Amino acid sequence: MAPAYDERTTSGTGNLAAATVGLTVRAPHGMVAAADHLASSAGVDALRAGGTAADAAVAAGAVLAVTNQHQCGLGGDLFALVARPAEPVAALCAAGRAGSGADAALLRADGLERMPPQGDVRAATVPGCVDGLIELHGRFGRLPLAHVLATAAAYAATGFPASPLLAATAADILGVDGADDYRVAAEAAGGRLRPGTLVRRPGVAAALEGIRTGGRAAFYEGRFGEGLVKLGEGWFTPEDLERPQADWVMPLRITAWDHDVWTTPPPSQGYLTLAAAWIAGGLALPDDPDDPAWAHLLAEAARMAGADRPDGLFDGADGEALLDSTRLAERRAAIDPDRRSAFAWPPAPGGTTVCCAVDRDRTGVTLILSNASAWGARVVEPATGVFLHNRGIGFSLAPGHPAELSPGRRPPHTLAPALVTRPDGSLHAVLGTMGGDSQPQVLVQLLARLLHTGQPPGRAVAAPRWVLGGAGSFRTWDDGGPDHLAIEAHAPAAWEKGLASRGHDVRRSAVPVDHAFGHAQLVEATDRVLAGVADPRSLDGAAIGY
Repeated sequence: MAPAYDERTTSGTGNLAAATVGLTVRAPHGMVAAADHLASSAGVDALRAGGTAADAAVAAGAVLAVTNQHQCGLGGDLFALVARPAEPVAALCAAGRAGSGADAALLRADGLERMPPQGDVRAATVPGCVDGLIELHGRFGRLPLAHVLATAAAYAATGFPASPLLAATAADILGVDGADDYRVAAEAAGGRLRPGTLVRRPGVAAALEGIRTGGRAAFYEGRFGEGLVKLGEGWFTPEDLERPQADWVMPLRITAWDHDVWTTPPPSQGYLTLAAAWIAGGLALPDDPDDPAWAHLLAEAARMAGADRPDGLFDGADGEALLDSTRLAERRAAIDPDRRSAFAWPPAPGGTTVCCAVDRDRTGVTLILSNASAWGARVVEPATGVFLHNRGIGFSLAPGHPAELSPGRRPPHTLAPALVTRPDGSLHAVLGTMGGDSQPQVLVQLLARLLHTGQPPGRAVAAPRWVLGGAGSFRTWDDGGPDHLAIEAHAPAAWEKGLASRGHDVRRSAVPVDHAFGHAQLVEATDRVLAGVADPRSLDGAAIGY
């Protein structure tokens, strides 16, 4: 049986322990890091053609939407952060809104206590990916949109080799109505998709060609939009599709380890990265990450930051208030350096990928795209072959909950891009990861390794990780929060012993490369050289510079 894979969790094969010092790629002019080398190459081609980091990110993101449908796609959402020299950091929220027919009472009447995860179009919101790509390009791009999307359209039309993770998970969707592209490829390969099998996606190619010439209207008001309205049977209206899904929003910022760390505001959970970094920045964090106190203090910082997430994260939540220093100082004070704290907040009732790009001008972009779960809702718009995401699973069905499903609302999002600037305002790094609820936890570990410990990007990304409460869950903070601490197979033995002695229920992964601990991409700008790394856990990623 193929391993389950989505933004949250995949168990694959390989030996990450042999690659604990990851490959750091260095180049003087530009860099792109993504979980698919085809996407990275498309981004670097855009840079070589005179494009900006935004052009590169859009080119790479569009390729990912074609080749990595198991993680993201035109039917998903995205967020982005952009830092240009001597300009304020910009944040883009392209999280789709619930349709006009969305009704929590109807779902409760069907006997549901939570949003349906898969096989139900009601788990989808209007996808924001296409609006997000167009908006990012329109504000910060330099090349024509048709040029930037050309490589993605060509791969969709003429074919691309299936990546190891795509091949490993395709068996899960071959029986889904509309998954014809993958069935045809699997039949040609003898009955199942294999790494390297050529996959063609003619419907997606046509959709991209339409966007290249007709912009958003060609997608949202064309065959895809018409198909979504029909699939929804009243859940979506044409007017829902006409409404742009991408907005420029005010980014959130904190200072930790003498750097400014930036993220997108709610409904993104990015504030948890910043909160955990601020809390950890005031603790006596060891210089050696192999010291179990390093893992203990960071894990406790992340746990304190996120314990009230179920009630705190919703569309319209006040991100600045969530990062109030008085609020966070109370949580920092509750951390015991020698013991897992019993401190807890009252329990609430009740497939992602990243591209990072930096250009010659040292403009940096973090672009994160997602289906939510593996292959999203596993509902396909038949005219284009685009899989719909199931980001609606972030909504609550509890009456009166601040994140209750209702028309036009955005669901709470696990997506949490990050960007780091130096005290003088110059770009230090762009980074992000997949991983469901675990994203902020992975990112705070990367930030601590980069900014506190001074590790190079390759080593920081490949180094062992911990995750609260089961790697990659979408329910980490429910029912009182995480009850154990998962660590990777290649984590140091001292972690397991030292964390257990501090009261943690430690569970070591038995899988050599466990994708549940995230696929992080990172580009660091140092002096006149860029250093990029693609997470070895993705198996097919690459950082490419020029």
